[in-house]
Order: sequence, then C-alpha cells, then structure tokens
Amino acid sequence: MGISRDSRHKHRRTGGTKPHFRKKRKFEMGRQAAMTKIGVKRIRTVRSRGGNLKFRALRLESGNFSWGSEVCTRKTRIIDVVYNASNNELVRTKTLVKNAIVQIDATPFRQWYESHYGSKLGKKVHKGDKDKADEKQSNSVQKKIAARQRDLFIDPNLNSQFDTGRLLACISSRPGQCGRADGYILEGKELEFYVKKMVKKRKA
Repeated sequence: MGISRDSRHKHRRTGGTKPHFRKKRKFEMGRQAAMTKIGVKRIRTVRSRGGNLKFRALRLESGNFSWGSEVCTRKTRIIDVVYNASNNELVRTKTLVKNAIVQIDATPFRQWYESHYGSKLGKKVHKGDKDKADEKQSNSVQKKIAARQRDLFIDPNLNSQFDTGRLLACISSRPGQCGRADGYILEGKELEFYVKKMVKKRKA
C-alpha cells in the first residue's frame, strides 16, 4: 500500500465507512517524509507532477536567517533543534522542519551589528575588540555611525543571547520541498513565548 492523500479511505464523522467507488489515483499520491537532519549538505531531486522538481534535503548544516528589526540577513550555521510544537520526537532526533525552533550561530550578526553601529553586543568582551576600537575612521563614517546610534535599541532578551554565541530562530522554509533551511531570528513577544515553553518543557 502506497501513501495516499485522499479522504475516501477515512470514516465519516458519524463512524460510517465511505463507499469505494474508484481505486487510487496518481494525483492523490504522497511520498515519505524527508526527515531532514543536521549534517553536511545532502540534497536529492524528486520529479513531481508536471515534470517539476522538488529538492529533498536529507542533511543541512546552514541557512539564511533574517534579523527582522534590523533588516539584516546572513548565512549562518544551524547548531541544534530545541523546540517543536508538533512533536517532541522531532526535537530528540534533531529533525529540521518548517516552524521548528533552532539555535543558530550568532557570530555573523554580531560582526554586522558592531561594524554598522560601532558598539558592542552583549556584556562579555570578545577577543579582538580593542583592536577594532583603535582603528581610525574618516569623519563621514563617524557621522554615519553617530546618526545610527541615536535611535539604537535592542531587545534585552536578544542582547543576552549574544553572550552565549547562539540565537533562537524559527525555520520558515520547507527543507523537504525546497532543499533549504531559511528562517528568522525570534524577537519580542514571540521570543518570550518560546522561552517560556522551553522552560516549562524542562521542568516537566
């Protein structure tokens, strides 16, 4: 028996069975889940209806993640899967699916922030910070940085994550369909919500 996406095999809400008036159709076909894991990139192409191609990611190690409030997108490494609303088994097996909450490497975003605003992120002092401070800058660059620092604000919860070198992010693409694990960094109310969920899960 193959995987089918039809509803004729299901029971009615009352519990009755539906009549079998036709066999399975090719356009109702389903396929096995990709179950994408963290590892060296491994993608397979799948021919689908109409001669189109799907890109089935079996292993992925990085993706493009967007920092919404700063309008900054960088390619960064995916470190771990920490939460999944649909199934805890997907967290245990570190499976990458859409809407999974993952930890990503904060370094590309920290480097961009420090060069863009000329100020440090987090409380810890990172190696090489003194060297950067001693670099000479032209008057025009100093004016630009000063103008950017006027409206400078960063979420305290997000700022504290930069000390650990890891940021919480959500995957918004479908790794099993497009072969990519892209997403966005969690901020504000959404970040608070998922932090509470993870704390609750640890206590349980």
